[in-house]
Amino acid sequence: MSKFHFKIDPLSNQLKFQQLIDSITDAISRNLLQVGDILPSVNQLCKESSLSRDTVFKAYSELKDRGIIESVPNKGYFIAKATTKVFLFLDTFKAYKEVLYGSFLENLPDNITVDLHFHHYNINVFETIIKESLGKYTKYIVMNFDHPKVTEIIEKIPSDKLLVIDWNIHASENSSTIFQDFGSSLFDSLAENIDLIRKYERVIYLYPEFTYHPKESINYFKKFTKQFKLTSEVLLKVKSLQVQKGDLYLLVSDRTLARVLDQCDTKKLSIGKDVGVISYNETPMKKYVKEGITVISTDFELMGRKAAEFVTSGQPIKLQIPTHLKVRNSL
Repeated sequence: MSKFHFKIDPLSNQLKFQQLIDSITDAISRNLLQVGDILPSVNQLCKESSLSRDTVFKAYSELKDRGIIESVPNKGYFIAKATTKVFLFLDTFKAYKEVLYGSFLENLPDNITVDLHFHHYNINVFETIIKESLGKYTKYIVMNFDHPKVTEIIEKIPSDKLLVIDWNIHASENSSTIFQDFGSSLFDSLAENIDLIRKYERVIYLYPEFTYHPKESINYFKKFTKQFKLTSEVLLKVKSLQVQKGDLYLLVSDRTLARVLDQCDTKKLSIGKDVGVISYNETPMKKYVKEGITVISTDFELMGRKAAEFVTSGQPIKLQIPTHLKVRNSL
């Protein structure tokens, strides 16, 4: 007798065949179904769950194409290989997160499926989605953010199954982490390029009110400009931005990057000569914009690859991904 029992969720937006696929892969990832276990026959599942033969056959065919199940004449369908289901919880889906996500998927074997979710820094969404995911996944990969409730929420996830990525905040000592540094790495990256930075009369850190970029970066920016005796400003209100010749802008948002470039075009200021630009977070297009935008960035491709290693190896990890300044035409 099969250990697998399937029930239709009438409130789900998913098609019935997809619900069946997800139920089987979830049961495998939770060891409720193991390699060699027999699945219900098409007729049996149709009868027990009021599904059409086409629905069941479509789901089984898809699972066969993935190599997860196989069929033997006169014996039925059985589990052919183990599969792992991973919960991936990002903040937002920006261009550099797409690099991380793409690298993560590329380095996972075919028998691992990934459910992608976003919290958009909303603590209620964060809590709800975490609670609904508990017990359903083999591994949990979460981008935390700075909110006092985050710690108690993610503590509900077993530490051996949890990986906190990008920002090492509110993670327990027992949890795995793959993260970037937002403080001393900023200072060091700028200091290594002080000769280029001194070309400009002022250094302005544009830190808009809508950003969730770690505030510790402001402290290290101020520390850097003080140590090297640079005229500087931290500008919080984007609407008050007036780009001037001789300014160098450090930008944490691509929206503000576009605003700076627009003003430079309007005022006929040359990027890299009249005005300097350093943008946070590498994306595939920044090396082409204005003959190259200088970026300060961690290696998101490496972060995705190491996150995949955590899933496939099952070994705990604590790793800081280096942050570097890539000098291009805009500096």
